[in-house]
Amino acid sequence: MKTIDSIPVSKIHRASKLVSTGAKVGVNYLKYYGDKLTKTETEARATLNESNAEDIYDGLKQLKGSALKVAQMLSMEKSIMPQAYVEKFSLAQFSVPPLSPPLVLKTFKNYFGKQPNELYDSFNTTSVNAASIGQVHVATKNGKKLAVKIQYPGVAQSIASDLALVKPIAMKMFNIKGKDSDKYFKEVEGKLIEETNYILEMKQSKEISLACKHISNLLFPQYYEELSSDRIITMDYMEGEHLSEFTAYNTNQDTANKLGQALWDFYMFQIHKLKKVHADPHPGNFLVSKKGELIALDFGCMKIIPNDFYVPYFELAKPENLSNHKYFVSKLYELEILREDDSKEELDFFTEMFYELLSLFTQPFQVETFDFSDSNFFGKIADLGQRYSKNTELRKMNGNRGSKHFIYMNRTFFGLYNLMFDLKAKDIKINNFKNL
Repeated sequence: MKTIDSIPVSKIHRASKLVSTGAKVGVNYLKYYGDKLTKTETEARATLNESNAEDIYDGLKQLKGSALKVAQMLSMEKSIMPQAYVEKFSLAQFSVPPLSPPLVLKTFKNYFGKQPNELYDSFNTTSVNAASIGQVHVATKNGKKLAVKIQYPGVAQSIASDLALVKPIAMKMFNIKGKDSDKYFKEVEGKLIEETNYILEMKQSKEISLACKHISNLLFPQYYEELSSDRIITMDYMEGEHLSEFTAYNTNQDTANKLGQALWDFYMFQIHKLKKVHADPHPGNFLVSKKGELIALDFGCMKIIPNDFYVPYFELAKPENLSNHKYFVSKLYELEILREDDSKEELDFFTEMFYELLSLFTQPFQVETFDFSDSNFFGKIADLGQRYSKNTELRKMNGNRGSKHFIYMNRTFFGLYNLMFDLKAKDIKINNFKNL
């Protein structure tokens, strides 16, 4: 894979990169209007989506950092984003061009004040895994194989400016309006700032691995503070393959069920017992060991779940509450889905919309065991997402809906559901976490 010798760091350089990307997108639209003369709308739109996804991703992968992280987040919205974007943006999860070896050594010295050979017995300057915020290198010390994650230069300093550049695109994509829409972007900005703080990530990683070590078939690396800093983390190198690689060929249902139960228990235990959850459940953050155990990595993005959100959020997972119209509406207000300034049309529309969404999405919580290989269930979710994404009535309304806590809680559940479906896990005990 081609390496990168430099990353645009200044606001001007990063903005100019996005402007040039925008120019390419403009050209793609001109081609699209021409294609509509000779092709069907579906064919022309598919070509446009593929070209735009390619050009946007190529621009973002050179910037790395927050802009690329947003692309990664969007790739998990499979029911909203066109497939071309999902496929291209999902590469941001664990497959982006890494820093070149000379830039790696320069960056390491800047962050640690020492060269890698002064800390480790050996250090491979070629990355084995490059993502949106940092990349991983293999090292050894005292006979132990280690993984060393190094943050890209300039990432932490460019978060606010990067989000300001992508904000107009995100607002248009999700139909967000209103003066209080900043709360959503502040939530994302705050989480991204936390993700660039590797001292905090080290602390969170040790806390979660200690709290969840009793969960069956779940493994964590050991972390080494003396070989880490605010921009570098050293941990055990965990042998395994990415979850997406494993699911691509696995035909052993027992192994799929075992991994699925471990993954589900891990998330339910965090959410219901710790009230703090690993809010970045994409395939790049999980490995499968040769023994068929799940290995959890990367705890930079942790979401604290406040009780005044947790209670109404899970109250709406109960069938009796969904069917009680008055109670259901009261919870929608608590969760800021319905607003005091809504018109009757908006109240009716969003009440009906969220009743339909929640009735479907909460089905796993309404049974003792659930089959996450059920393509019919996931097909309904995808169809519902597509239907509302194309709804012209919805586009006229203010999409500024819900508590800011929905951003990472919904991201967690969408990601978890997708991983469970990829595993084709069956007979998952939904409330198994209560016995842990």
